[in-house]
Amino acid sequence: MGIFRQSHYETENNTMAKVKTVYTCSFCGHQSPKWLGKCPDCDQWNTYYEEIQTKAAKYSPPGRETSHSSPVSIGSISSDSEDRIETGIAEFDRVLGGGLVRGAVILIGGDPGIGKSTLMLQALSKLARQDNSVLYVTGEESLRQIKMRAERLGSITENLSVLAETSLESIREEIKNLKPSILAIDSVQTIYTGDIESAPGSVSQIRESSGTLINLAKQTDTAVFLVGHVTKEGAIAGPRVLEHMVDTVLYFEGDRGHSYRILRAVKNRFGSTDEIGVFEMRSDGLAEVKSPSELFIAERPEHSPGSAIISSMEGTRPILVEIQALTAPTVLTMPRRTAIGLDYNRASVLVAVLEKKLGIKLYNQDIFLNIAGGIRLNEPGVDLGVVVAVVSSKLEQQVPADIAICGEVGLTGEVRAVNQIASRVKEAARLGFATCMIPKKNLKNMDKEASIALVGVETIQEAIDFLFKNR
Repeated sequence: MGIFRQSHYETENNTMAKVKTVYTCSFCGHQSPKWLGKCPDCDQWNTYYEEIQTKAAKYSPPGRETSHSSPVSIGSISSDSEDRIETGIAEFDRVLGGGLVRGAVILIGGDPGIGKSTLMLQALSKLARQDNSVLYVTGEESLRQIKMRAERLGSITENLSVLAETSLESIREEIKNLKPSILAIDSVQTIYTGDIESAPGSVSQIRESSGTLINLAKQTDTAVFLVGHVTKEGAIAGPRVLEHMVDTVLYFEGDRGHSYRILRAVKNRFGSTDEIGVFEMRSDGLAEVKSPSELFIAERPEHSPGSAIISSMEGTRPILVEIQALTAPTVLTMPRRTAIGLDYNRASVLVAVLEKKLGIKLYNQDIFLNIAGGIRLNEPGVDLGVVVAVVSSKLEQQVPADIAICGEVGLTGEVRAVNQIASRVKEAARLGFATCMIPKKNLKNMDKEASIALVGVETIQEAIDFLFKNR
């Protein structure tokens, strides 16, 4: 009798929505019927958490009505050659590739308090003053708090509408009524939809909410900004697939101990990912830094070994920065190697090249490298500057203050050519440097009548001899 009742109960409930528990990786979104310590997709540890899912009767893409479309010839598609929408912030436009593209979705990530909301409010205010209808949706602050920040930034304008809401359905309804040309969601982790039972900020909620907003942007040609939190590892919180869904991914970087911030693109379907924007945080908001080189080398110490000026490139912009090196004897079995603002593995390789090719004993030395100003450099043109700074610290000899350095270093100790050498040298000359040390192979591409003395080197041995042994 008991068995009959149980079967009868199960039969009755077959018509109801089936509810099941799944475990979802918070890093990549992979789902498993049971908890796993290590994700098989992204190899991350302890990233699975429990979610309750309701099996839907039929799947349809989020935010998109069921419709039928037919293939068309690519030549018949209308492509309006309209100009991009400039935000009014030149550094922001530079990173975006020249301005906003209609229908584009831009994801902006950064540490808490770095200035994401400040940048958004300033940019949206300038866009609203260009007769664009702008909607700023906040899920973290009240309207009064937004008004207080806007007054401090001088961002009060009539075309900028503010909505304090976290329900996706309510946000969609307001978008239909207002029909904004530019939309900002701050932040995407606070938005939730009632179709999913998991909590706001979960992988399912972020994926569903973002998918709906992305489809809405493509259908209505609305430019959408999504502001996202980052994890302790520095990646945008939520499923990794979110970065693949959007058109542009920007990271707002900076050290809390410094007043300037770096806006960097890591993905951009409408422009280069090599450009950076430099801002300075002030009491009245973020101010553009027109000449980052002057800012980064302004506090260079005089007559100090271990300091060198590097001529680097960030996209199309040459930037002069100071690299600092400190070598100190150690009693540890494994000497420490620390690189701030540089790739650690590349710095270790350069130290090995120094030991092998110059015979400088560094195996019993702690080595600390730092790019002053909080900026991060990823290009190989800074190699020669790193080598010079380390040797300068080890020998306790100062690098001449009027020399800028650039060049890539190979494993055999050769100095290889770098790109855009003319722009690097021109920036060094503009800032008053008398000499620029460059790879010898780049000399043939330089003007013989340059306003700055050029020193071409083929190996790191030549560079060290010129800088230290001849003085």
